[in-house]
Amino acid sequence: MGGHLVGRYSNRFNPDYRPAGAVVSGAVGPLHAEAFTSDVLAARILGGELALNLAHFVGDASQPTGWCALSVSAVRDFGRAEGRTPEVTLAHADLDVGLVFRDDLQLFLLAGAGTRAGTVGAWGALLGVGLEVVSDTLEVHAQVEARRQRGGFRQGFFGPDYELGRFVAAGPSPLPVAQAPFADGYSAFGELRVARDTLHLDHARRELHLRVAAEAFSWGRLDALVRVSTWQMLRHLHLALDALAVGVGQPNARYAVSGEVRHRFSRRLYVLARGGTLLFPQPDSTVRPGAQALLGLGADSAR
Repeated sequence: MGGHLVGRYSNRFNPDYRPAGAVVSGAVGPLHAEAFTSDVLAARILGGELALNLAHFVGDASQPTGWCALSVSAVRDFGRAEGRTPEVTLAHADLDVGLVFRDDLQLFLLAGAGTRAGTVGAWGALLGVGLEVVSDTLEVHAQVEARRQRGGFRQGFFGPDYELGRFVAAGPSPLPVAQAPFADGYSAFGELRVARDTLHLDHARRELHLRVAAEAFSWGRLDALVRVSTWQMLRHLHLALDALAVGVGQPNARYAVSGEVRHRFSRRLYVLARGGTLLFPQPDSTVRPGAQALLGLGADSAR
């Protein structure tokens, strides 16, 4: 889901919990709606976003030539699966204005503000810019933001380590992220996504995908994420690497690294090997490190 409440979230980061999530989206004219749940069989994270392209009402409504989107999103964690954890609800409003809106180049101005339900003085605001460059073989998305947080609210509250943080937050506090203190301050956020294709028989095929995101806080904390994957040997060999660091610069920072190798030996069958580190939440509000290694056989079919 877009917006600024769910940031690079994974519902599988807790190795003891294997939910099945779902995302539903649709659009009617200038209105776009999206809803998601992290677990269709439990009362866990539910969220939704409504976005309206205001440029649709300027000029020729049948062929809008710009982008000015006003969106509102809300997310609630009921905390009732794989143990009971504190409930939390956040809401956020965003304005996304296209300064340059071409097929090959788009430049956006971003602004937004959010709050946390039931917590007095919990709010946040942001201002940033985004850039997208598109060609036949290359897609680049870059985004930088200046952010403000107060009263326990933060952008990207439901982040990549949230499934552990709902039990015990990264950092010096042994409390869940919904109750752990989060310092008032500022942060600088940046994200870069690069996708490169190669042309083969007049068709573009994805060969490289890179995603790097980091947020540095004024009070000495850093969160960072790197994901890179590549296809080789005419897409018969797939390599992927994920690295995550949360709470760097604070006690009890979290780190996780994993990699995958997948080799396709027929049109629908492939073998895969995967390995990396794991983090297990414990009843005493600690996190125990572990490791995983697996070898498997997979099948898929695409038209």
